[in-house]
Amino acid sequence: MKIAIIGSGYVGLVAGACFADSGHNVICVDNNQKRIDALNKGEIPIFEPGLAEIVRRASFHKRLFFTNNLQEAVQNSKVIFIAVNTPQGDDGSADLSRVIGVAAEIGKAMNEPKVVVNKSTVPVGTGKLVEETIKSFSKHQVDVVSNPEFLKEGSAIEDFIRPDRIVVGVSSANAEKIMRDIYEPFLNTSRPFLVMDVLSAEMTKYAANSMLALRISFMNEISQFCQKVGADVDQVRRGIGTDDRIGPKFLYPGIGYGGSCFPKDVQALIRTAADHGIDMVLTKAIEDVNKRQKTTLIKMIENFYGGAEKLIDKTFAVWGLAFKPNTDDVREAPSLVVVKGLTDRGAIVNAYDPEASHTFQEAFGASERLSYFKSNLQACSGADALVICTEWNEFRNPDFKELARLLKGKAIFDGRNIFDPTEMKAEGFNYFSIGRPPVRQ
Repeated sequence: MKIAIIGSGYVGLVAGACFADSGHNVICVDNNQKRIDALNKGEIPIFEPGLAEIVRRASFHKRLFFTNNLQEAVQNSKVIFIAVNTPQGDDGSADLSRVIGVAAEIGKAMNEPKVVVNKSTVPVGTGKLVEETIKSFSKHQVDVVSNPEFLKEGSAIEDFIRPDRIVVGVSSANAEKIMRDIYEPFLNTSRPFLVMDVLSAEMTKYAANSMLALRISFMNEISQFCQKVGADVDQVRRGIGTDDRIGPKFLYPGIGYGGSCFPKDVQALIRTAADHGIDMVLTKAIEDVNKRQKTTLIKMIENFYGGAEKLIDKTFAVWGLAFKPNTDDVREAPSLVVVKGLTDRGAIVNAYDPEASHTFQEAFGASERLSYFKSNLQACSGADALVICTEWNEFRNPDFKELARLLKGKAIFDGRNIFDPTEMKAEGFNYFSIGRPPVRQ
């Protein structure tokens, strides 16, 4: 199948690489010439395990190409995927200007009937807008499909190749057949290929992400309760997660979710519902809890040291800046709140992340109280305490004797519960985590 993918960011690049690696001929389009030039040199603009190898392999075999020529890509493809960003507007709604702009360009470029697939995360009703926009510029037949992505950053390649499910919203048998043909290489996993109407497919994406965000916020709220009464949220998590009706996934407490999907999609669902006269009371609470949870570590630190004024000129090593492991994405990352909270209170931050230091620096900006280090232990040298914001695997088994030697205060504030409180007590640390009884020496 000849496929064009408009937008070579995270979603578009992963989809294009995986489609090409499965035998399709793919042209990835982007209006960022620097990105296109880099991709044509084999340079990958994002960190995602396994992506670079697939891009280089598919490019070598002449199945994956990169260009800024949208018209040429559209005219030489049977199926066009729209995979541009839908950033959050000031009112929480999804900004569809890029999607509609691309739809207009597709309409102008069409030279024969096409299937146009919305891969971008878009509110209910966007498919109709895309169809109307294309038809206003072209008399050729167009089938508009909704095909939401469910990729997790850090495991996107695995998620694409072995998906939990593939959702396609179609309005014609022709579009359904084409979508089945495109995804046929990925359908040997016995996972469902779900065909539905376009509106339902659009809603599925927002409903799925909001449900997952709900589970996280619920457990974070439970962790606050556990902290107050002395219960252990890990035991509670196991107690409810073994119930088949609930299951164990997305029940891990922490310092809130971040990234490009959950915060934006929850807000967009709330706003879209409001446009239709629906007050999403429960969904609003999801985001409220998440915002509060991101301040948890700062409150713990203030409590331990005896107030905000006691943090002036204290040094904190911060492990992890990405919103989750195996990515360099810091959008809406809890670390942004934690580092700002510390530096605003006059503290000094020694930060380390295996992949996200550069993206954090771009997002946070320069600060004379913030420095970046090349290793996690190096960041701890002379620090008063350690703060953990991201659960990278390399943080899970440090040399605790060396860590104790480097840290002046032997205090650890663990926002991801990666250490065992019993072991921390044996090692002589003051240890504070989320929803578990503190360890004080």
